[in-house]
Amino acid sequence: MTSTSPPAVVQGLKKLGGRPTLGRYVSQLWGRRHFATELAYSRFRAQNEEDRLGIGWTVLGPLINAAVYGLIFGLLLGKSSRPDNFVPYLVTGVFVFQFFSNSLSGGAKAIIGNMGLVRSLHFPRAVLPISLVVQNMFALVPMVAVLCVIVLIFGESVKFSWLLVPPALLLMAMFNLGIAFIAARLTIHVRDLAQLIPFISRVLFYVSGVFFSVSRISDQGGSAELLAKAMQLNPIHIYIQLVRHGLLELDAKEKASELPVMTMWLMGSAWGVGLMLLGFLFFWRAEERYGRE
Repeated sequence: MTSTSPPAVVQGLKKLGGRPTLGRYVSQLWGRRHFATELAYSRFRAQNEEDRLGIGWTVLGPLINAAVYGLIFGLLLGKSSRPDNFVPYLVTGVFVFQFFSNSLSGGAKAIIGNMGLVRSLHFPRAVLPISLVVQNMFALVPMVAVLCVIVLIFGESVKFSWLLVPPALLLMAMFNLGIAFIAARLTIHVRDLAQLIPFISRVLFYVSGVFFSVSRISDQGGSAELLAKAMQLNPIHIYIQLVRHGLLELDAKEKASELPVMTMWLMGSAWGVGLMLLGFLFFWRAEERYGRE
């Protein structure tokens, strides 16, 4: 009986650059974990190396953004949409959203921005989005340290709930990783998508409650109440609120009109773990196409 399989398959030869099985791919990734970490750290150190303040811009950039938004929206927003501790509330939102925004924009360029590396070396391409998110986590450490100082300056005190901030940010890192996986693959198929990322990020900024209290919008009733309920389900808003709950003493009015904290933890866990796994599978299925399109 004549075999219909290609001769290479009959002889046991494998396709060059073919997609490995999922288990083997995960094993390869684990073997490159030190490479991913070193790549992330070296890029983190190099990103502002030529500037006089160096890594200081990692914190100064978001701080300047927070100051601009505070001056503009602090004047435009009425007190009904503005919490009492507006400055630490705003800075927390800006810093946490920056973590997401950098992961989205960086993930979109994780493959197309490293084509030389992708085409010249053999390694699991998922290393690139992973190292990008790890790089952003390195940048997040000094930002959180400065955030804690700002919170203390504006009257908050150190409390046990601060211990909940790292797990909240870890869940967000998992969510960001899923976003980076998805963005990295989509921009391979549609390069123009990278040009739309800043606009997508800007829309998400305005609907995530970075500089205003989403829960207080519901007090206006009607369509505003429905909009507020939809915005409370936004995963980025959930992570921002989890960090705020850890660092700040939110007023009773906001606590009463938002989702219960336990519900936010459950939703944040589901979003983080679920999107990371789905994003990884989505990215892995196109492994053999990276560097060839």
